[in-house]
Parts: sequence; structure tokens; C-alpha cells
Amino acid sequence: MERDRGQWSSQIGFILAAAGSAIGLGNLWKFPYITWHNNGGAFVLIYIACIAAVGLPIMMAEILIGRKTGRSAVGAMRAAAGRNWTWVGGLGCVSAFVILGYYSVVAGWTIRYFLKCLSWSFGGYEPGTSSAAAFGEFVSTGWIQIVLAAIFMGFTMSVIYAGVGRGIERISRQLMPILFGILALLLFSALTMEGAAEALRFIFVPRIGELPMRGVLEALGHAFFTLSLGMGTMMVYGSYLSRGQSVVTSSLAVVVLDTLIAITATVIMFSVIFSKAGMPEQIGKSTAGMLFITLPELFYTVVPIGSFLAPLFYVLVGFAALTSTISLMEVPVSYFIDEKGWPRKKATTFCGAVCFALSILCALSLGADSALSGIEIFDGKQGLFATLDHLASNWMLPVGGFFITLAAGWVMTRDATRDQLIDETTPKWFRYGVWRFFIRYISPVAVAAIIVAVISGMDFS
Repeated sequence: MERDRGQWSSQIGFILAAAGSAIGLGNLWKFPYITWHNNGGAFVLIYIACIAAVGLPIMMAEILIGRKTGRSAVGAMRAAAGRNWTWVGGLGCVSAFVILGYYSVVAGWTIRYFLKCLSWSFGGYEPGTSSAAAFGEFVSTGWIQIVLAAIFMGFTMSVIYAGVGRGIERISRQLMPILFGILALLLFSALTMEGAAEALRFIFVPRIGELPMRGVLEALGHAFFTLSLGMGTMMVYGSYLSRGQSVVTSSLAVVVLDTLIAITATVIMFSVIFSKAGMPEQIGKSTAGMLFITLPELFYTVVPIGSFLAPLFYVLVGFAALTSTISLMEVPVSYFIDEKGWPRKKATTFCGAVCFALSILCALSLGADSALSGIEIFDGKQGLFATLDHLASNWMLPVGGFFITLAAGWVMTRDATRDQLIDETTPKWFRYGVWRFFIRYISPVAVAAIIVAVISGMDFS
């Protein structure tokens, strides 16, 4: 089992892998969307404050629990807080299964749009080919959805199959620099566009009076969700971290990278949107609309060298999705390795098969199958895809995150957590007492506020 578990070869390897887990479709898709609908500036400022006050302390808590115990989410919670807390790790495993089931379907869309952009770049863009009607027809074609999800699941399984060092860390070291490079190129191009100045003002100039109260809760919610918290991902990644690698430095690096990527992606998108007259008033009401309907058209009608940048953009989105699906699958795989004694190859094959079976059902629930598409357990969430997204985002992750904060702040002893955060690698600016105050009081209250908001009818999916 020890041989199957593996370990990060260096701190930079862990940072890139953990950042890859956090940097996903939420950064390139949801954050720009909610920033747009919450009027920019003030929302971004509140979001950064929530990241620092809530996201960073909880990330440190998950990583320290993982490194202290050296186990999967289930074993880690049992070893760190007691047998009665085992279910929290189990909830994390189930959450990862559920999220990967529908996330891989969306990830598959990036393959389709990359290929679509290649055809447009070489054959010419035809107006209307990226319309809402065309997108609706695409997602309701079941066999295409299944094939694309299968390809993405295959990529994910091949990385997990190779192990921690030779698989997850190696692919993270290769993909993350490419991702950063593509993003830098897109940013440079975006800043030369005529709408860039207006986009920067929208994003970075706070207008407190224009921020709705709902926006504060959305900033808090996204600060929690964007870092892959609440389902044990960082706990599992932390279990592969050696004692010579700082939990504090690693956590801060991951949070900073995740935030920078989200803001950079928003600058790119808004620079494009503000560069076309009348486009700000036409932005759709769905996150999918912004990423898969509006942007393809703008790349070919507004962006300089858009025929070159458009395929690169969807490579970027695909890479971000892949690093996230890898971390999602590693959560249940590590459970079967640690708790059941399975070899990594067997655990990967089993988890991949189960997740792909769920992906098929989600793929068919977007219009291809009337029964799956007609499921409506939660008001306004029609279809299995939307149902699982709502369940995971609004209930499973916040509940898991809430109890993880209680375990780290109230159940684990001061000495147990201090031993993981304070050592020769800890930066001098870090104050353990400040972290302990936040993880005991601020973080639980903040996550509880998310749960209360959900009970009151707010939707974070």
C-alpha cells in the first residue's frame, strides 16, 4: 500500500498539482459570470477578502490533516478526529464521484469546441454556428456527449493509473506551465483591444453601492468552492506531502495562483466583450452561454488574430478541466488503496468505470433521454445533470467543509495542528494564533452562512 500511495518529489510539484486541482472551470467559467452579474469591482474586492479569511485557513486545515495522517479522506478524518468523524471523509469520496460524473461531460465540451475552432480557423467562421440553438442541439445529442466524456475520462484515468509522482505530478509539471503561457498570451492580446480599459475599470474599480447583498454571499461561496475544499481533495494531496515541505507556503501559493488565474481569465473575457458595441447588454443568463456561445463568435469577429487564439483558449479550458478531473478521481482511488488495500491500477479501473457510468446518465440528461432529462428533485433544476450539480454544490461540499473546519479547529488539539504548521520551513510572517482563531470562529461561521443561504433558497451550483 505504501508503494501505491506515492509522494510528491518536491514542493513545487505539490503546488502545481494542488493549483491544478483548484484551477478549473470555476475559474475560467463561473468566476467571470458571477463577477459580471455582481457589477465587478466591489465584488472582486469582497471575493479576495473571502479567499484570505475563509479559503486559505480551510485549505491549510485540509492539507495539515492529510499530511499528519498520511491517509485518504476517510482514514484521515478517522485518525485525526476519531471514528465518529469517518463519515465526513466518506462524504468527500461520494462528492468526488458525483461531481466527476457531470464535470467530465462539461470537460468533454472543451474538446468539441477546440476542434470546432480549428475548423473555423482554417475554413472560416460562419455567423450563427455558435448560437444558442446550435449549442442546444449539440448538448442534446447523447452519443456525442458520451464519446467526449469517455475521451476525457480516459485521459484522467491514464494519469491516475501512473501514480502520484509519475502520473499526477508529472502531468501537472507539464500542463500548468503551458496553461500559464497560453493565459499570458491571451492576456497580452486582450489588453491591446479597445475594450480593455473599460474592462479593467469594471473589474478593479470598487462601486460598493452597486454590489447586491446576494453578491457578498456569492463571493463567499465561490471563495470556498474554487479551491476544491470540502470533499477531501486537498486532504488527499496533503497526504503525499513530506515533512520538509511547508503546509503554509504551499497553501498560500495555491490560493494566490488560483485567484490570479480567475482574475486574469475575467480580464480576458471582459476585454473581448467590451470591445464589441452592444455586446455587454446581450450577455446571456447562463455560464455556458458566456463560454460556449458568446466567446466563440467574439473571437472570430472582434479579437485580433482570433483565429489563432480561439483554439488556444479552448486548449487552456481543457487543460484546466483535466487537472481538476484528475484530483477528483484521486479522492476515491486513494480510499480504495488505503482502506481496502487495492492496488492503484485496480482502484483506478473501478473508480473510472463507476464515474463513467454516471457520466453516461448525465450526458443523456441534457435532452437526449426524456426520463433522465425530466428528473426534477430540486425546484428549477431539471435533469440528472442539474440535480447532481445542485446537490454537490449546495449541500455536499458545504456540509463537508463545515465539519472539516470543526475537526481542525475544535477536535484536533493545538499541539497536533501546530506541529504541522510550525517547523523550520514555515515563513516568518505566519502566526499560528491567527490561523487558529480563523479556523475556530471565522471559517465555520462563513461556511454555515453558505448552508443557511442554501436553506433560504440561494443556489451556488
